[in-house]
Amino acid sequence: MSETTPDALTDALQAELLAGDGVRHAFFTRRGGVSKGVYASLNGGTGSRDDADHVAQNRARMAQALGVSPERFLVPYLVHSPDCVIVDAPFSGERPKCDALVTRTRGLALGVTGADCGILLFRDVGAGVIGAAHAGWKGALTGVLESTLQAMEEAGASRPGIEVALGPTIARDSYEVGPEFVARFTDVDAAYATFFSPNGRDGHAQFDLPAFIGARLVAAGVGRFENLARDTYADDALFYSYRRSVHRGEPDYGRLVAAIALD
Repeated sequence: MSETTPDALTDALQAELLAGDGVRHAFFTRRGGVSKGVYASLNGGTGSRDDADHVAQNRARMAQALGVSPERFLVPYLVHSPDCVIVDAPFSGERPKCDALVTRTRGLALGVTGADCGILLFRDVGAGVIGAAHAGWKGALTGVLESTLQAMEEAGASRPGIEVALGPTIARDSYEVGPEFVARFTDVDAAYATFFSPNGRDGHAQFDLPAFIGARLVAAGVGRFENLARDTYADDALFYSYRRSVHRGEPDYGRLVAAIALD
C-alpha cells in the first residue's frame, strides 16, 4: 500500500471485547475504499453490481489491514442459512455456501458481509479458535449462532471461553415489520414476542434484531457478548443499509465487512 492510499482501518470499528490478546479484527465501515456512487467507497460485496475490480481492491485493503494476503481473506457465499464451515486453508474453487466460518489456522482471516444483518466475530483466546458469522433474522432464528458455537467447540474451543462481538446492525427503531414477520417468531416460541414493540400502525411492530441475537448467544452459554450498538440504517456516512437503499429508491447497495484473524 502506498503512502497516499487510504487506510481501510482509519474508520474501522473495534470491539473492546476483542481488542488485543491474540487476534486482529475490524468491523470495516464504508470509508477507505475505491468504489464510487452508491457503493462509495469500501464496498466489500461481490454480490453487488459494483465494478468487480473495485470490490477486489477494497477486499485487498481489508486483507492487508489484517495482515494477510487477499487469497487468505475468506468470505463465504452467504445464503441466509444456519450453516457453518470449519476451514484450515484458502478456498479451493467455489466459495462454500454458508453463513459462518471457523478456524484455528493462523494466517487466515475470516470475514462476513452485511448491510443491516448482524455481522459477528467470535474468539476463544485460550483455545486459539476464531469465527465469523452473518445473522440476519432468518439465520438468527434458524440457528446460525448456535452452529458457529458448535463448530468452534469441534475445533477445540470451550463455550464459556468464547467471546462474541456484534457489529453494525439495523436497530429496533429502524426495523419496522408486519404481522406475518412477527408470527414467524412467535410460532417458534411465544416468548420471542418480547423482541417486538408496537409502533402504532395496525399489526406492525419494531423488531430488535440485536437484542434477539444477544439473547440467543447468552442462552447458548457464551462467555461474554458485546454489542457495538451502531445502527446501519441511521448512519449513511459510515454504513451501507439495504433497507435504507430501498426506501430511497436506490438501484443497489454496498456491503460492510467484519473480519478476524489470529495473530
